[in-house]
Amino acid sequence: MELRSFTGRDDLASALARFVADALEHRIRRDGKAALAVSGGRTPTRFFEALAGERLPWSDVVVTLVDERWVDEDSPRSNAALVRRHLLHGPAGAAEFVPLWRPVPTPEDGLAAVSAAIADLPHPFAAVVLGMGDDGHTASFFPGGDRLAEALDPAGTAPVLPMRAPGAGEPRITLTLPLLLAADRVAIHVEGDGKMAVLDAARAGDDVAEMPVRAVLRAAHPPAVFWCG
Repeated sequence: MELRSFTGRDDLASALARFVADALEHRIRRDGKAALAVSGGRTPTRFFEALAGERLPWSDVVVTLVDERWVDEDSPRSNAALVRRHLLHGPAGAAEFVPLWRPVPTPEDGLAAVSAAIADLPHPFAAVVLGMGDDGHTASFFPGGDRLAEALDPAGTAPVLPMRAPGAGEPRITLTLPLLLAADRVAIHVEGDGKMAVLDAARAGDDVAEMPVRAVLRAAHPPAVFWCG
């Protein structure tokens, strides 16, 4: 694991935005298009705003989500709404956005459509930005998740899976571990001393089912962890 520590949230957001922008620029130069998968929640808003300010050929960028709660974009818990509000504005509004939610009752009902949309993206991702919960989950890889083992299977072939778990609240849909780890660059974005304590606990133990973020931390190409207190 590569730990990058910052004294403040603005400095972290700027550095993470440049980390992602470099990956997007490299992939666009090589392939003409680049895809980015980002996380929702409370933490990434400063990062989204910083990334939106990067000078990129945004029309060559496709943005999607690492995971999503099965709620429509009118919900305050919608990750898609967060991305539209804080990232996809100004020049960055020219990027294509591929949400994971579909207007059907369950993630199982929407799985085929979402899987097809993800398959159409430029692969591998230029960059993936993950978060981490206090329970050690990342993406929608929750402890106790009904399809956790399948989502974390390094030999799995499904790009997207539904997920239900006691700590997840709503049903979720998530990109799977092999798809995420295939990215050119993978970052974990965490803030606060409490999250560093969770990260330390994850690094100290072995049980991936207990703290699924361990599957990312122990990947063959470990992530860059961006942290500030």
